[in-house]
Amino acid sequence: MIPRYSRPEMAEIWTEESKFRSWLEVEIAVCEAWAELGVIPKEALEVIKKKARFEVARIEEIEAEVKHDVIAFLTNVAEYVGPEARYIHLGMTSSDVLDTAMALRMKRAMEMIIADVEELLEVIKQRALEHQDTVMIGRTHGIHAEPITFGLKLAIWYEEFRRHRRRLEAALETISYGKISGAVGTYAHLDPRVEELACKRLGLMPAPVSSQIIQRDRYAEYLAALALLAGTVEKVATEIRHLQRTEVLEAEEYFSPGQKGSSAMPHKRNPILSENLCGLARLVRGYLTPALENMVLWHERDISHSSVERVIVPDATIATDFMLRRLTGVLRRLVVYPERMKKNLWLLRGLIFSQQVMLKLTEKGLSREEAYGIVQKLAMEVWQNEDKNFKDLLLASEKIRKYLSPEEIESLFDVNHYLRHVKTIFNRVFGHETT
Repeated sequence: MIPRYSRPEMAEIWTEESKFRSWLEVEIAVCEAWAELGVIPKEALEVIKKKARFEVARIEEIEAEVKHDVIAFLTNVAEYVGPEARYIHLGMTSSDVLDTAMALRMKRAMEMIIADVEELLEVIKQRALEHQDTVMIGRTHGIHAEPITFGLKLAIWYEEFRRHRRRLEAALETISYGKISGAVGTYAHLDPRVEELACKRLGLMPAPVSSQIIQRDRYAEYLAALALLAGTVEKVATEIRHLQRTEVLEAEEYFSPGQKGSSAMPHKRNPILSENLCGLARLVRGYLTPALENMVLWHERDISHSSVERVIVPDATIATDFMLRRLTGVLRRLVVYPERMKKNLWLLRGLIFSQQVMLKLTEKGLSREEAYGIVQKLAMEVWQNEDKNFKDLLLASEKIRKYLSPEEIESLFDVNHYLRHVKTIFNRVFGHETT
């Protein structure tokens, strides 16, 4: 991932230095396991642990000749360790190192992403409680429907990200498996206890069964969790973009002093952060398809998955981490305009109360179809004439007045009727921390 969309803490996990460091972690953990079983002399283990190191440039130099990155790595480590290096990689195949080390890095990356979600949840919760009673119009198909509160919109986002947290935790458990089982998973030149001991040292669980590799459904689940998460990030960002449209302007991204919106138009205040999030979400979702395709390999393993994973796993985790941090900042500083929300609530001059009128008519004895037809006819007049008001038409209608008194009609235009269960909803989502 390019530096522009990378946070240093996450990007560091995926550097070449970090990759080889994780490989060395695995190799030393296996050596320690062999030593515990009495196969590697303890004196040799101490030499390995003391001297084992690597140099990225030297590994790349060796790989240019041998055309094999793990062999290049082992050769470079052996240059530092000396004769005791004969015990390193004992009985192992390359994928024992690669997959177990990848599990370590994917685990660390997911732990960081889960922490990002925790911070985001706290910000959403704070803003939801702040705007629990901030009335606005609810929209379906982009058209005014009935009143809601901005806090309810935030509560929906909160609950959705909470579901993502559970998915991410499940993916973390799924990916936290290593394998030290040899060329085709039979432990032919190993002892299953080596795998158990090494994985325990590394904070991983041993795969119950493996071929030459950890099975890639684990990776697919991991990428699927990130893709779903990115989908909700885009959902929130898209909503902010709509709310910031000039003709709506119920909320907008914070526009900092000195910020510029356009090289041509000095007046512009654009939702650039949210637009950026929508674009990055497309990338993260796009990485899921190759992850799914990587599940299908020849026999006990081929290498077609390798080049894909070198790109999609680092890029997906780095982009997701960046997106979560950016969205947290956007929501923390989001500027909300309650007065504009109130103004927009009445743009349709009372039409948003049409269901209330229809239900009241059915309560008075009309069929639903008959009530719907009467109300819709008056509503269409309001749509077609900006000078007309829905309540006025109801009060002037003989058909309506036959069933409803002026006082009853007036009572149907009460916004509070639509919001009377907001507190109940908030208690469901946030417990009893609502105000």
